[in-house]
Amino acid sequence: MSTARFWRENPSRYNLTAVRCGVCKRILFPPRSICPICRRKSVGKLEEMKLRGEGEIYSFSIVYEAPSHLDKMKPYVIAIVQMDEGVRVTGQIIDCEPSDVKIGMRVRSTLRKLGEDGESGIIHYGYKFIPVKS
Repeated sequence: MSTARFWRENPSRYNLTAVRCGVCKRILFPPRSICPICRRKSVGKLEEMKLRGEGEIYSFSIVYEAPSHLDKMKPYVIAIVQMDEGVRVTGQIIDCEPSDVKIGMRVRSTLRKLGEDGESGIIHYGYKFIPVKS
């Protein structure tokens, strides 16, 4: 991912910022400048909002083979999380054993380290998901 795109996406990555279409009321994540349903009617009618950060696992996969820079994390879980607001967000499930992850499991977002930028050492942060203790 280019550096410019990474920094442009920081609000949605750090704060789970989405937009709500003023025409059809759909919530869109990541934010877009035009609603894919309403198209031109939505121009100027998208309202920024912050997702609560809680939802349940809709689908997931356990990654056993990964790129070399992720070797220390293997195995890890990538999931599609159905947020309480209705949108689906892809993210890593952390702080539990991969074998404990189940469809329907309640999770909440947390800010964690995503990686580092080569020799420059810039650390990138973003959301991951942790199980909600009942």
